[in-house]
Amino acid sequence: MSGRSGSSSHEDGADPRSGGSPIRQMSLWPPPRSTRHSAKRRRSLIVGVLAVVLLGTGIGTAAVWAMQRDDAATADGSSVPESYAGTWRGEMSQVDEEGDHVVDWGAEVKLEQGEERGVSEWYTLDCRGSLDLIGRTGDRLSFDYVETYDPGENCVDESELVVESGDSAGTLKAHWTAVSHDGTPMTSTGTLR
Repeated sequence: MSGRSGSSSHEDGADPRSGGSPIRQMSLWPPPRSTRHSAKRRRSLIVGVLAVVLLGTGIGTAAVWAMQRDDAATADGSSVPESYAGTWRGEMSQVDEEGDHVVDWGAEVKLEQGEERGVSEWYTLDCRGSLDLIGRTGDRLSFDYVETYDPGENCVDESELVVESGDSAGTLKAHWTAVSHDGTPMTSTGTLR
Protein backbone atom coordinates (compact mmCIF):
# COMPACT_ATOMS: atom_id res chain seq x y z
CA MET A 1 0.00 0.00 0.00
CA SER A 2 2.87 2.24 0.06
CA GLY A 3 2.64 2.74 -3.66
CA ARG A 4 -0.63 4.62 -3.54
CA SER A 5 -0.72 8.10 -4.83
CA GLY A 6 -2.75 9.34 -1.85
CA SER A 7 0.11 8.68 0.54
CA SER A 8 2.42 11.17 -1.06
CA SER A 9 2.36 14.89 -0.21
CA HIS A 10 0.12 17.24 -2.09
CA GLU A 11 1.53 19.93 -4.28
CA ASP A 12 0.85 22.69 -1.75
CA GLY A 13 2.68 20.82 0.93
CA ALA A 14 -0.32 20.11 3.18
CA ASP A 15 -1.10 16.59 4.17
CA PRO A 16 -4.91 16.16 4.21
CA ARG A 17 -4.61 13.34 6.77
CA SER A 18 -2.76 15.50 9.26
CA GLY A 19 -5.76 17.88 9.67
CA GLY A 20 -3.86 20.94 8.38
CA SER A 21 -5.58 23.43 6.18
CA PRO A 22 -5.00 23.15 2.48
CA ILE A 23 -5.27 26.97 2.24
CA ARG A 24 -2.05 28.85 2.72
CA GLN A 25 -1.30 32.56 2.95
CA MET A 26 -4.80 33.65 3.92
CA SER A 27 -5.03 37.27 5.07
CA LEU A 28 -7.39 38.64 7.73
CA TRP A 29 -7.44 42.04 5.98
CA PRO A 30 -9.53 42.78 2.89
CA PRO A 31 -7.66 43.25 -0.37
CA PRO A 32 -6.83 46.82 -1.34
CA ARG A 33 -9.63 48.74 -3.06
CA SER A 34 -9.52 49.70 -6.64
CA THR A 35 -8.59 53.32 -7.25
CA ARG A 36 -10.63 53.35 -10.42
CA HIS A 37 -13.66 55.05 -8.72
CA SER A 38 -11.84 57.18 -6.12
CA ALA A 39 -11.81 60.32 -8.27
CA LYS A 40 -15.57 60.02 -8.83
CA ARG A 41 -16.19 59.69 -5.07
CA ARG A 42 -14.02 62.73 -4.38
CA ARG A 43 -15.89 64.78 -6.99
CA SER A 44 -19.25 63.75 -5.48
CA LEU A 45 -18.05 64.70 -2.01
CA ILE A 46 -16.77 68.10 -3.21
CA VAL A 47 -20.02 68.81 -5.09
CA GLY A 48 -22.04 67.87 -1.99
CA VAL A 49 -19.97 70.12 0.28
CA LEU A 50 -20.25 73.02 -2.18
CA ALA A 51 -24.02 72.54 -2.40
CA VAL A 52 -24.34 72.68 1.40
CA VAL A 53 -22.12 75.80 1.59
CA LEU A 54 -24.08 77.57 -1.17
CA LEU A 55 -27.42 76.66 0.39
CA GLY A 56 -26.25 77.87 3.79
CA THR A 57 -24.96 81.10 2.29
CA GLY A 58 -28.26 81.66 0.48
CA ILE A 59 -30.32 81.08 3.62
CA GLY A 60 -28.00 83.32 5.64
CA THR A 61 -28.21 86.08 3.03
CA ALA A 62 -32.00 85.84 2.94
CA ALA A 63 -32.20 86.08 6.74
CA VAL A 64 -29.93 89.14 6.82
CA TRP A 65 -31.92 90.77 4.01
CA ALA A 66 -35.21 90.15 5.85
CA MET A 67 -33.86 91.62 9.10
CA GLN A 68 -32.46 94.67 7.30
CA ARG A 69 -35.77 95.12 5.48
CA ASP A 70 -37.67 95.01 8.78
CA ASP A 71 -35.24 97.54 10.30
CA ALA A 72 -35.55 99.78 7.24
CA ALA A 73 -39.35 99.54 7.33
CA THR A 74 -39.36 100.69 10.95
CA ALA A 75 -36.85 103.46 10.22
CA ASP A 76 -38.76 104.77 7.18
CA GLY A 77 -42.03 105.06 9.04
CA SER A 78 -43.94 101.79 8.72
CA SER A 79 -44.71 101.98 12.41
CA VAL A 80 -46.51 104.42 14.66
CA PRO A 81 -44.28 107.43 15.45
CA GLU A 82 -43.99 108.84 18.96
CA SER A 83 -46.16 111.88 18.13
CA TYR A 84 -49.12 109.58 17.31
CA ALA A 85 -48.72 107.19 20.25
CA GLY A 86 -51.41 107.30 22.92
CA THR A 87 -55.17 107.09 23.37
CA TRP A 88 -57.14 109.52 21.23
CA ARG A 89 -60.86 110.27 21.67
CA GLY A 90 -63.30 112.44 19.80
CA GLU A 91 -66.59 112.72 17.97
CA MET A 92 -66.97 111.71 14.35
CA SER A 93 -69.63 113.03 11.98
CA GLN A 94 -70.76 110.56 9.31
CA VAL A 95 -72.23 111.49 5.93
CA ASP A 96 -73.36 109.40 2.97
CA GLU A 97 -72.14 109.79 -0.63
CA GLU A 98 -74.52 112.74 -1.25
CA GLY A 99 -73.14 114.51 1.82
CA ASP A 100 -76.28 114.00 3.89
CA HIS A 101 -75.71 113.64 7.64
CA VAL A 102 -76.23 110.09 8.89
CA VAL A 103 -75.01 109.92 12.49
CA ASP A 104 -72.49 111.29 14.99
CA TRP A 105 -70.53 108.76 16.98
CA GLY A 106 -67.73 108.72 19.53
CA ALA A 107 -64.43 107.12 18.63
CA GLU A 108 -61.39 106.06 20.61
CA VAL A 109 -58.12 105.05 18.95
CA LYS A 110 -55.18 103.50 20.83
CA LEU A 111 -51.76 103.48 19.16
CA GLU A 112 -48.36 102.46 20.54
CA GLN A 113 -45.06 103.89 19.37
CA GLY A 114 -43.09 101.56 17.08
CA GLU A 115 -46.05 99.24 16.50
CA GLU A 116 -47.81 98.46 13.23
CA ARG A 117 -51.15 97.78 14.90
CA GLY A 118 -53.63 99.50 17.14
CA VAL A 119 -57.21 99.19 18.37
CA SER A 120 -60.30 101.29 17.93
CA GLU A 121 -63.63 101.55 19.69
CA TRP A 122 -66.72 103.33 18.46
CA TYR A 123 -68.05 103.63 21.98
CA THR A 124 -71.43 105.27 21.25
CA LEU A 125 -72.21 102.45 18.76
CA ASP A 126 -70.72 99.67 20.98
CA CYS A 127 -68.26 98.44 18.34
CA ARG A 128 -64.57 97.56 18.48
CA GLY A 129 -61.95 96.63 15.93
CA SER A 130 -58.30 96.18 15.15
CA LEU A 131 -56.18 98.65 13.19
CA ASP A 132 -53.35 97.57 10.87
CA LEU A 133 -51.00 100.24 9.57
CA ILE A 134 -50.97 100.01 5.77
CA GLY A 135 -49.12 103.16 4.78
CA ARG A 136 -47.52 106.43 5.70
CA THR A 137 -47.22 109.54 3.57
CA GLY A 138 -45.51 112.41 5.35
CA ASP A 139 -47.35 112.80 8.66
CA ARG A 140 -50.44 110.93 7.39
CA LEU A 141 -50.98 107.35 8.63
CA SER A 142 -53.43 104.95 6.97
CA PHE A 143 -54.94 101.97 8.80
CA ASP A 144 -57.19 99.09 7.83
CA TYR A 145 -59.97 98.65 10.38
CA VAL A 146 -61.43 95.16 10.91
CA GLU A 147 -64.35 94.77 13.28
CA THR A 148 -63.81 92.42 16.22
CA TYR A 149 -66.91 93.18 18.32
CA ASP A 150 -70.38 94.36 17.25
CA PRO A 151 -73.21 92.63 19.14
CA GLY A 152 -75.90 95.01 17.82
CA GLU A 153 -74.64 94.96 14.23
CA ASN A 154 -74.45 98.76 14.26
CA CYS A 155 -71.09 99.09 12.50
CA VAL A 156 -69.38 98.09 9.28
CA ASP A 157 -67.06 95.08 9.18
CA GLU A 158 -64.18 96.86 7.44
CA SER A 159 -63.12 100.43 6.81
CA GLU A 160 -60.07 102.62 6.39
CA LEU A 161 -58.88 105.17 8.93
CA VAL A 162 -56.50 107.99 8.00
CA VAL A 163 -55.04 110.18 10.75
CA GLU A 164 -52.77 113.20 10.51
CA SER A 165 -51.65 116.09 12.70
CA GLY A 166 -54.54 118.28 13.77
CA ASP A 167 -54.92 122.03 13.47
CA SER A 168 -53.92 122.52 17.11
CA ALA A 169 -51.25 120.88 19.26
CA GLY A 170 -52.25 117.55 20.79
CA THR A 171 -54.93 116.76 18.20
CA LEU A 172 -55.30 114.41 15.24
CA LYS A 173 -57.61 114.81 12.28
CA ALA A 174 -59.39 111.51 11.61
CA HIS A 175 -61.02 110.43 8.35
CA TRP A 176 -62.91 107.11 8.15
CA THR A 177 -64.18 105.66 4.85
CA ALA A 178 -66.39 102.59 4.59
CA VAL A 179 -69.24 100.97 2.72
CA SER A 180 -72.42 100.35 4.73
CA HIS A 181 -74.18 96.99 4.89
CA ASP A 182 -76.54 98.12 2.12
CA GLY A 183 -73.63 99.19 -0.14
CA THR A 184 -73.69 102.95 0.51
CA PRO A 185 -70.26 104.63 0.70
CA MET A 186 -69.86 106.47 4.00
CA THR A 187 -67.34 109.06 5.19
CA SER A 188 -66.76 110.12 8.77
CA THR A 189 -64.53 112.99 9.87
CA GLY A 190 -63.60 114.40 13.22
CA THR A 191 -60.88 115.56 15.59
CA LEU A 192 -59.29 113.25 18.16
CA ARG A 193 -57.61 114.55 21.32
